[in-house]
Amino acid sequence: MSSNDKHPVKVSSKHELDAFLEQVSNAPATLNTGAEGRLLFALDATASRQRTWDQACHLQSEMFLEAGKIGGLQVQLCYYQGYGLFEHTGWFNNTRALLDRMNRVSCVAGQTQLLRVLNHALLETRTRKIQAVIFIGDCLEEPADKLARLAGELGLLSTPVFIFQEGNELVAKRAFKEIARLSGGAYCSFNAGSAQILRQLLAAVAVYAAGGPKALENFAKDKSGEVLQLTHQLKGH
Repeated sequence: MSSNDKHPVKVSSKHELDAFLEQVSNAPATLNTGAEGRLLFALDATASRQRTWDQACHLQSEMFLEAGKIGGLQVQLCYYQGYGLFEHTGWFNNTRALLDRMNRVSCVAGQTQLLRVLNHALLETRTRKIQAVIFIGDCLEEPADKLARLAGELGLLSTPVFIFQEGNELVAKRAFKEIARLSGGAYCSFNAGSAQILRQLLAAVAVYAAGGPKALENFAKDKSGEVLQLTHQLKGH
């Protein structure tokens, strides 16, 4: 793929959504070993994110439901908030326990801590393989070069980072795009009007983490054309 294909996209545009799906098609294929897949679900919980945090609480339920149909998924919640507060949970294999944990979190003003998220992902995947990392955030206040180095290390370990940016803040967009590229994942921006497509794409990543391309192909049979395109591009990986 050329560098021109690695551009940030908004899910509101069909052409740009195709570009996002093409990025996902280059993510490392997961191996179905019979064990549950593992997905790190990381979120920015600073003050500007309260509305989307509430939305994420609903979206994670569908991730579990769809992944559970093909063998199950373990999800770890990871978030930062306030001034230096960074938290991660244990690994959940049911949506109710994770939802209860998320509902106890309130977004608090503070600076971003994506470096800590990526460092934590490295530690976890070196201990036991993580099939995918999802990060949802809107802005960034950290050095892009340090983030890029960690993303490259995740790429070497075949742990792709899928970044969903709320809005289009330019500094964050450039860094998020590079993190996704170096890790072998994908980047997409979204807004309040793209909740349905975002829901399906998050669920698709969860299914991919749990069972690989074949599981995603089955998932896409009765889904939107966007998810079906994702399936076709992942075939053969």
